[in-house]
Amino acid sequence: MRILLVEDDPTVRSFVAKGLTETGHLVEQADNGKDGLFLAVSEKFDVIILDRMLPGGIDGLRILETLRAQSNATPVLILSALADVDDRVAGLKSGSDDYLTKPFAFSELLARVEALGRRGRNEAAPQTKLEVGGLEMDLLSRSVRRDGQKIDLQPREFRLLEFLMRHAGQVVTRTMLLEGVWDYHFDPQTNVIDVHVSRLRQKVDKPFSQPLIQTVRNSGYMLRAD
Repeated sequence: MRILLVEDDPTVRSFVAKGLTETGHLVEQADNGKDGLFLAVSEKFDVIILDRMLPGGIDGLRILETLRAQSNATPVLILSALADVDDRVAGLKSGSDDYLTKPFAFSELLARVEALGRRGRNEAAPQTKLEVGGLEMDLLSRSVRRDGQKIDLQPREFRLLEFLMRHAGQVVTRTMLLEGVWDYHFDPQTNVIDVHVSRLRQKVDKPFSQPLIQTVRNSGYMLRAD
């Protein structure tokens, strides 16, 4: 995705930009409200990460209100040290799609950003088919084929494969899978992911010469057609 990061703290900005870039996203950066507003209204982004308190005479909420007044529906995640309920409500009422308080874990930020990106794509144009290499998924008929051969999957296996295919070429972390496939917002400390990935490999990879589901050590998994 192409992401705009508007954050005045150089440490936070560098940390977030580095993490997003390493997971395959393109990141444009601004360190003040004036430049952030200019980029937000003049260029197209999949998601905007917006610090609430910014220098330059224009704060995050002003940027957000300007975007929404122009009918710009780009998903926006507010980052803020203001953690009170009233502050969060004010941010959401201004038109943000999500609100994350500082300090935060990058894994949670990434999961939220990519969830907003998926929501934005779904609203823009519903996608009915996914394809990675010779692997094809029809979201309407709920069917999967690889090199023309039908693959029968259980519902959870289908959701897992769909998630991996939507993030093809990207590292998918345990946290992302728990939230995106199992709807868990905590780690149940079980091997449920490993078991399902193993079952999926038996069906998607084992009968074929080239494996698509890769294990990325200490990070997660990646679906990739070399």
